[in-house]
Amino acid sequence: MNLFNSATRQKEVFTPINPNSLSMYVCGITPNNATHLGHAFTYVSFDILFRYLKYKGYDVKYLQNVTDINDGDDVIKQAKEAGTTWEKIADHWTAYFLENMKILHVLPPTYYVKATSSMEKIIEMIKHLVEKEFAYENKGTVYFDVKSFLNYGSLCRFNEKQLLMISRERGNNPDDPHKKNPLDFVLWVKAQGEPVWDSPWGRGRPGWHIECSAMINEYLGDQIDIHGGGRDLVFPHHESEIAQSENYTGKKPYVNYWMHTGMVLYEGEKMSKSLGNLVLVEDLLKKYSANAIRWLMLSHHYRYPWEYVEHDLDDAQKEVDMVQKALVAATGDSKKTIDLKEFTCCLDDDLNTPELLRTILRSAESILVEKDTKKKEQYQFKIRKIYTLLGFGL
Repeated sequence: MNLFNSATRQKEVFTPINPNSLSMYVCGITPNNATHLGHAFTYVSFDILFRYLKYKGYDVKYLQNVTDINDGDDVIKQAKEAGTTWEKIADHWTAYFLENMKILHVLPPTYYVKATSSMEKIIEMIKHLVEKEFAYENKGTVYFDVKSFLNYGSLCRFNEKQLLMISRERGNNPDDPHKKNPLDFVLWVKAQGEPVWDSPWGRGRPGWHIECSAMINEYLGDQIDIHGGGRDLVFPHHESEIAQSENYTGKKPYVNYWMHTGMVLYEGEKMSKSLGNLVLVEDLLKKYSANAIRWLMLSHHYRYPWEYVEHDLDDAQKEVDMVQKALVAATGDSKKTIDLKEFTCCLDDDLNTPELLRTILRSAESILVEKDTKKKEQYQFKIRKIYTLLGFGL
């Protein structure tokens, strides 16, 4: 099996740290809005990977988080506007997201963890980084010292000008006078009002980056096989995770294979709450089947950006309907051993789901015109197996 590693920017033969088991982490949602197609694309893509690794016989420990609180204030702000608690806002949108994923046939991960449930580990990691002089405290806020990590920027490969520009765009203020270096990032921020937690540096909240590192360390260990997320998380989030985790554990690499999904666009722009160009899964389900929505997403390779156009979903619905028509007459023993090599070779090639769907369509078309009953049944068995492996409901 070959996977594209964002760190080396090439396909590599997948070799887990341990022969029969592996660890995988995918950055989860910040629960402050409805689930849109961009969210779904990431989690359906990694659902395919999760399913396929299990199919190949691996014991997969898959961790996904929910960023219920961090140094940002989206959830807190929404709670104040609604006159309720941040916990209720976070729980509401988390439940909403999970229900959407269930409808789209996304398997639950082995561990689904709230960032706030790992507060003890978060504080322990920050304390260690401060003691080793990889981080420093200034007026109740703790910063990671990027100069303490020589390879900062190696994942994204941006130059210093790009690092500063994107850092500013994503809320890491380079002009903060309390920093030693403009790129230093927050591990712990001094805060007033709820929610706050006690720490050696006073009451406050954790930074976004340290939360993921802490949850990974607590549930999966010092080093993991696969770390995934959207392409927009490469910098500063994943870059910062590497720095703080490797300085904390003293072990390299923190992650063996970095995998990132492409952005979903709508009306020429990345789908995002700030732009107001969201295509909600909830709205799509009013007109299209869950299988059609899943088919549309898998018709695009997970690594590449693509634009949502409604007539593409119309086509996806027609293609799903044809496949399911071809499966209707399937008979015989579903436990029969079948060689799926002509199908699984696509997944072995960096999860090439678009090519796999084309193979399924060609096979479905053959079934619908095939007169030989034995040949028809053979392909029906194969398609049924691979169709369910891809998470489609029958």
